[in-house]
Amino acid sequence: MPVQAQTRATPVAPSSLERFNTAPADEAARALLTCLNSRHWTHRLVSHRPYPDLASLLAAADEAAYDLSPDDLTEALAAETLPPLPQDTYAAAHTALNAAYAAYEARFGHVFITCLDGMDADEALDHVLAGIRSRLANDPDEERLVASEELRRLARGRLIQLSGARDRDISGSTARARPATDGPHPANHPNPPPR
Repeated sequence: MPVQAQTRATPVAPSSLERFNTAPADEAARALLTCLNSRHWTHRLVSHRPYPDLASLLAAADEAAYDLSPDDLTEALAAETLPPLPQDTYAAAHTALNAAYAAYEARFGHVFITCLDGMDADEALDHVLAGIRSRLANDPDEERLVASEELRRLARGRLIQLSGARDRDISGSTARARPATDGPHPANHPNPPPR
């Protein structure tokens, strides 16, 4: 069977993963630090490049996140912000959340984080309120494990977003990866609650 002659077509742009795999180490590290602010986690992911596919990168990210030391976890948590509130959140909810956030930070020494990826905006507030209430009952060691898992989930969603894989996650189900912590602190919300 004769080989078809290759025609000149629009060049295929490299995928986000290809760009990540071939980027200089410092550039790749800067991109990863936006997903999880841990130098140890970032170093592990950069040093194990290239990744054949997104699933491999996500598996490596999960593995590295599970291996975060207490100091690595502290470093990562220090860079996180509070989960964003929906634009139409009532003033009473702002007040309740601000009080809960303050109690959480006083008890555990870092901001409350939770992954809201794939959650509808109208469910997010209830999820945050329920999560913070239940997690305030945790002892500090137990809460570090929960916070570590939430960080892993946040990093995974951010990596998916960074890779440009918005329509389907690697398991084949529909995913809308969005960073859960890019919104402003409720106290600095663009539409502050009335006082």
